[in-house]
Amino acid sequence: MRLSRISLMLLLAATFVLLSPAQAEQKVLRLATTTSTENSGLLKSLLPAFEKNSGYKVHVIAVGTGKALRMGQDGDVDVVMVHARMDEDKFVAAGYGINRRDLMYNDFVIVGPKRDPAGIGAVKDPAAALARIAAAKEAAFISRGDESGTYKKEQALWQAADIKPQGKWYRSIGQGMEQALQIASEMQGYTLADRGTWLALRKKLDLVILVQGDNRLFNPYGVIAVNPARYPDVNYQGAMAFIAWLTSPGGQNQIAAFKIDGENLFFPDAIQAKQASPK
Repeated sequence: MRLSRISLMLLLAATFVLLSPAQAEQKVLRLATTTSTENSGLLKSLLPAFEKNSGYKVHVIAVGTGKALRMGQDGDVDVVMVHARMDEDKFVAAGYGINRRDLMYNDFVIVGPKRDPAGIGAVKDPAAALARIAAAKEAAFISRGDESGTYKKEQALWQAADIKPQGKWYRSIGQGMEQALQIASEMQGYTLADRGTWLALRKKLDLVILVQGDNRLFNPYGVIAVNPARYPDVNYQGAMAFIAWLTSPGGQNQIAAFKIDGENLFFPDAIQAKQASPK
């Protein structure tokens, strides 16, 4: 009788070991997103509520927008949350993603040292500000130099200024937003930053906002499910549960409620929300 009980216990244990990985895999959601949503603290605010309500465990991969979309293109993640609308539309048009939804927005700002050696605080046009930095060459401009949405915006502004940045004053670091801000602070240089990351880190930085408010600095975010028709193994059900929650009144209200020192880092726009613009 004792042997039978031991055999039964071993059988149940073996069955649990065999089933658990598959069951666990079904409840994991792989999210590729931008460094801004991670560095700002937004994900730490949002994900616990979603995980509690849905039963999914979200594995976050925080990279630049370009790399996040490439991971979606390769079928390595289930859902992407990014901020480069033209690239997002291309991603969907090529059949890699489906069901894109507007999620939230904030804006970009150009930050630099208080002494502002290039005098960009006197202009409102961000392209004109970059032109002054290039002409002055008195302080470094720190570029992320990656495939992020921030870098793509920076390149668009250089193009608008009809300048190809080069020389010792232009430092392309190939790193994330937090690192770019830290280096700019240490070197007393300039950089382009998303407002969310800036607000989260500003107390640690010896920098100030010098240019903001121009329409070209608008920074919208979208969320996209990876296409299960192309990648049958992706967790499409989990991706759509995540998108549905983020764009629901509950998820949107939580984005609106996420603040630092009373200031919104992101503004929800999946549904009509009575929020003040960051401009």
